[in-house]
Amino acid sequence: MKTSNHSRYMLKSLVHASQALEAFRSVGEVLRLRDVVARTGLNKGMCFRLLYTLHQCGFLDKVSENHYRLASEVRRRKLYRIGYAEQGQNTSFDQEVHQSLARAAEQKQVELIVVSNRYQPKIALRNADHLIREQVDLVIEFQTDELVAPAIASKYLEANIPFIAIDIPHPGATYFGANNYQAGLLGGRYLGRWAKKHWNGEADEILLIELHRAGSLPQARIRGFQAGLGEVLRMSERCRTVLIDGDGQFQTSLERVRKHLRGSRAKRVLVGAANDPSALGALRAFQEAGRAQQCAIVGQNAEPEARVEVRSPQTRLCASVAYFPEKYGEGLLRLALDILARKPVPPAVFTNHQIITPDNVDHFYPNDSLLAIGP
Repeated sequence: MKTSNHSRYMLKSLVHASQALEAFRSVGEVLRLRDVVARTGLNKGMCFRLLYTLHQCGFLDKVSENHYRLASEVRRRKLYRIGYAEQGQNTSFDQEVHQSLARAAEQKQVELIVVSNRYQPKIALRNADHLIREQVDLVIEFQTDELVAPAIASKYLEANIPFIAIDIPHPGATYFGANNYQAGLLGGRYLGRWAKKHWNGEADEILLIELHRAGSLPQARIRGFQAGLGEVLRMSERCRTVLIDGDGQFQTSLERVRKHLRGSRAKRVLVGAANDPSALGALRAFQEAGRAQQCAIVGQNAEPEARVEVRSPQTRLCASVAYFPEKYGEGLLRLALDILARKPVPPAVFTNHQIITPDNVDHFYPNDSLLAIGP
């Protein structure tokens, strides 16, 4: 049911009737009036009139007073066509967002048109053109390069297509994703407490692994990390802070931290990373240099690979801040449908965060043992 460009031609009474029919999930399911009210979000009086009319027209059977069921199978059309431009970095985070969104779209009877940005701004621009040609009703954009965000936004705005931006702000988009500063604070505070417990609160170096291409808002993770660390520890003037751009990738972070370690003689290094691939890359660099015991690392995202490492005895990946991408889909679809229904929505919807440590990882992720991921 396409509505974005031609909504003025639609009969709202038929739209409401289709919503009432969609409330029945199978031919045999019996619903009360109150069930239809709850599933459609329409008011009680309207639902009563819709059910009465649909019964009189032969679409519904009346089982008893205020109890109805479908008279026959209703062929269901997809309610909306939503474009999803996935990040395409091939990380667990990216995959879990995709999978959760696909599940939510199936549940909501939404057609999902998926393209991969392949972590490349030029491809993201081409994908925007493709989704516009597909005449989608709304786009969910997940691309990391802040510099190309205005050009992508301009395309959607000119085509009059509303869009949601995941984790990286885009002009004119509704933001969905990380509360970056808060996530950084959680990581910094935890690492500070770890240093107090294990190193008597002393450190020689603070190593921050950034993600420059993502721009200013994700950079708030790093600022939050510094602030959280500063709340817990009183840093010596001898403790220097080093910034490295890991580009959010394991290999890049490994190579750049490896290079840094060749010239650093610091014995106690506190590491805050913009995401888990960078945290794991840094950890590998310290391990290769035979200096793993000289670092303590906190990552971001709590991806499956990081959770495996957090469970490892004597690991120096002390914690990671969870973003719960496996729950993104439900929130994204709810937000998208509210936008398409022209309901008021906030300019930004933040996900919840939780510090994941060796002590609580099994509580928050009890089913990890079922995943095909090994140390």
